[in-house]
Amino acid sequence: MNRLSPSDQTIRGRSILVVGSGIAGLTVAIEAASRGAHVTVLTKGSLTAGSTALAQGGIAAAVGDGDSTAAHLADTVAAGAGLCDPAAAALLCAEGPDRIADLVAMGVPFDHEGGRLALGREAAHGVARVIHAGGDRTGRHILVALLQRAAATADIELVDHEMALDVVVEDGSAVGVRVRGATGTEAIRRADAVVLATGGMGHLYAHTTNPLTATADGQALAHRAGAALADLELVQFHPTALAAGESPLPLVTEAARGEGGVLRDAKGRAFMGSVHPLGDLAPRDVVARAIWSQAREDGKPVTLDLTHLPQDTVRRRFPGVDAICRGHGIDIMHDPIPVTPAAHYAMGGVLTDHCGRTTLPGLYAIGECATTGVHGANRLASNSLLEGVVMARRAAEALALAGWPQGATAPARSSRLGTSGPWVRRDIQRALWEGAGLERDASGLATTALTLRGLPAADDPETVNLHEIAHLLVAAASLRAESRGAHFRRDFPATDPRRASRIAWVGGEPQLVPLTAAEEAAA
Repeated sequence: MNRLSPSDQTIRGRSILVVGSGIAGLTVAIEAASRGAHVTVLTKGSLTAGSTALAQGGIAAAVGDGDSTAAHLADTVAAGAGLCDPAAAALLCAEGPDRIADLVAMGVPFDHEGGRLALGREAAHGVARVIHAGGDRTGRHILVALLQRAAATADIELVDHEMALDVVVEDGSAVGVRVRGATGTEAIRRADAVVLATGGMGHLYAHTTNPLTATADGQALAHRAGAALADLELVQFHPTALAAGESPLPLVTEAARGEGGVLRDAKGRAFMGSVHPLGDLAPRDVVARAIWSQAREDGKPVTLDLTHLPQDTVRRRFPGVDAICRGHGIDIMHDPIPVTPAAHYAMGGVLTDHCGRTTLPGLYAIGECATTGVHGANRLASNSLLEGVVMARRAAEALALAGWPQGATAPARSSRLGTSGPWVRRDIQRALWEGAGLERDASGLATTALTLRGLPAADDPETVNLHEIAHLLVAAASLRAESRGAHFRRDFPATDPRRASRIAWVGGEPQLVPLTAAEEAAA
């Protein structure tokens, strides 16, 4: 494979604006600053408010004995259900071990056993290859290390509580971002390049594990700027959120099943063995729908049982889950854990090539807000943190490349606020959960589309972003008249080989995109 070959002369002294302070945003900031760029990282909340800090299971990479990048790639592609970009997935798996080494060098305290990295196994992985820190507090430890490095870097400015409202486009290129500060004052931040690393869009749904910041901001910013989006119908629902309280629901990591946890129905029966050959470690979409169906049949939540496992193993491996459950009166050593599916990860987002470049010159997107084709129709567990760090490194390298790959764009436009209150967001979330959630059909999608069209513009920019992307998600789900990966149609339950293409959106118009959407940038 070709590697990017950056030239310091083309990046030194350039200004880079990064929107988002998770693993992807901080990594690209650190990498760009190390190459001589002046970087501003801005985030609408606190620097630790995003999804990275909540990541429990770990980060996948082929670093163990008996594992290989080829095996990691095979598992990634199998989980992707025929929609992975094979070149992007190959890059992810091949570069993964080196990026793990980078994180270790940066001080991330990954767990060790016998002097070597401790490895866990999660659903659809053929071997144990999930590296973790603090048991189930991997994301938090990674974020702390990245923030410490960024804060100590002179050429990085960290700005919190500043909301990005629109990408500024001049002469067909992104040249900055219109922002609103904590006091409500608006301004333009100009830059030589803009990198979107805003995370996901889980709050499109009534039930999600995502933090309150996950409101489709990067996706909507890119869409209004005229860049292409893709794969929006492909939303992964985590099978095991804690069935207690309101969204965001606490996550019960998939690694709990990797350690031997068992899903049980209301009668205590372990039911996943009759659903899939991999049982409790079946792909996430299979497990999520099975739990959803079983809970509806029983009229009670499915539970995850860890009570048969050694107590010292459970407490050491899952201190976060233990603490969360205790807060809800559940002792995981003696009580089954009630679980429910919840919106967890967006495979779709801003369409990019293999180094984060969107179809709009000057605009990059990395992490969950982007879609590189790595995850296909169903993300392999713990590949998301890996994608964030791999693609951030490649984006930093690409900042030094001359030219820009050709791609379709639409005219840029600005966001517009309405006067309606918070009920608009609740109606969006309810409509998508019921009509565009784990199971979909033409009738439900049509009803959801009608509901969305009837809603007025909201009075806050996050809900405006959600509303805008909700329209496109429902339209994309309607067009994909098949079941594939995380997208399940009751009226089209089979996978259609003729539909092994990605659905992209430029403005409001759909386009089919081949699996490899863009050639890898090369020197």
